[in-house]
Amino acid sequence: MAKRNNRPEVERYRGHLKSEVDAAALYHALSEAERDSNRATVLRQLAETEARHAEHWAERLRELGSPVAEMPKPGLYPRMLGFLARRFGARAVLPVARAMELRGGDEYVNEPAAASLMADERTHARAVVEMSRGPSEGQDNVSAILGRERWHKSRDGGGSLRAAIFGVNDGLVSNLSLVMGVAGANPGNRYVLLSGIAGLLAGSFSMAAGEYVSMSAQRELFERQIALEKDELETNPEEEREELALIYQTKGLPRAEAVALATRLTRDPRVALDTLAREELGLDPNTLGSPWAAALSSFIMFAVGAILPVLPFLVGGGTGALVMSALLSALGLIVVGAALTLFTGRNPLFSAARMLAIGALAATVTYFVGKLIGVSIAG
Repeated sequence: MAKRNNRPEVERYRGHLKSEVDAAALYHALSEAERDSNRATVLRQLAETEARHAEHWAERLRELGSPVAEMPKPGLYPRMLGFLARRFGARAVLPVARAMELRGGDEYVNEPAAASLMADERTHARAVVEMSRGPSEGQDNVSAILGRERWHKSRDGGGSLRAAIFGVNDGLVSNLSLVMGVAGANPGNRYVLLSGIAGLLAGSFSMAAGEYVSMSAQRELFERQIALEKDELETNPEEEREELALIYQTKGLPRAEAVALATRLTRDPRVALDTLAREELGLDPNTLGSPWAAALSSFIMFAVGAILPVLPFLVGGGTGALVMSALLSALGLIVVGAALTLFTGRNPLFSAARMLAIGALAATVTYFVGKLIGVSIAG
C-alpha cells in the first residue's frame, strides 16, 4: 500500500531525480567524447551509477504515492555541456562535472533517503577530480611521472627553494625601502642604522610567526584529512578499494588491472593508507612540513635579504654609505631576479632587470617621501 503523498518530500525527490538524470546524461556524453578508452570506461561506469541513482529516486516517489510515468529528459545545461565536450573534448568539461558532483554531495548530506548513495557520490567526486588533473592525452607516462617528481615541483625541493628566494626578496625590497626612506629624511647615520636593524628584526620575526601559523594550520588540515581517510578505510574498505581502482583507471590501467592493483595495495592497512593519502589527497604522509623548520627558514632568509641595505651603514655613513647600500641592494635584486627564472622559465636578463627596476622604483619613491617628510619636520 502506497504511503501518503508528502508534498515537501515529493518536490525534493523530484529535484534529486532530475539532478541524477542530468548527471547520467553528462557522463554519457563525456564518455562518448573521451578518446582514451580507459577514461571513457570510467565515465560510462559513472553514467550507469547515476542512472541507478535516478531509479532510486523514482522508487522513493512511488513509495510516496507519486509514481514517475517516465524518466524526465536531460535539461538544457547537460545537453549544452555535452555539445561542448564533443566540440572541445571531455577534459574541457570535466571541471564542471566536478563542481556538479560536489554540489550533489552537499545536497545529500541532510537527506536521509540518500544514505545509500553517499558512498557512490564520494567515489564519483574523487574520480572526476583525478581525471580533471590527470596527464593530457597522448603524454608519455614516463615523462608524466618524471614531471611530477622533478625537484622544483616537490615540497621539500622546489617548495623550499622557492620560499627561500621569495624570503630573500621580501627582506631586501622592504628593508631597502625603509633604509632609503629614513636616509632621505637625513636624520643621521645612527638613526638610519637603527631603523634598518629594527626593520630587519621586525620583518624577520613577523615572517617567522606568519609562516609558523600558516604551516601549523596546513599540517593540521593534512593530518585531519589523513585521519578521515583512515576512518573511511576502516569502516568502508570496499568503497576505498573501488575509489583507488577508479583512480588507477583514470591513469590508464584497464579495469581488471586497476582492481587487482587496488586489491593488493589495500591488503596491508598501512600501505593502503599511505597509497590513498598519496593518490586521493595528493599528500605524502612523511613530508607534511614542520612549522618550526618553516619559521626558522623564513626568519633566516628574510634576514639575509634585509641585511644587505644595512651593511654599509655598519662601517660608514653619509653619502658613501647610501650609495654603497644602493649598489649592494641592486646586486642582490639582480641575483634574486635571475634566480626566479628557475621557476618562471623567463630570460634571466629580463627577470633580473625587472626585479632591479621594481626595487629601484620602491627605493626612489620612499627616499623622496622621506626627504619631503624630513624637510617638513625641519622647516
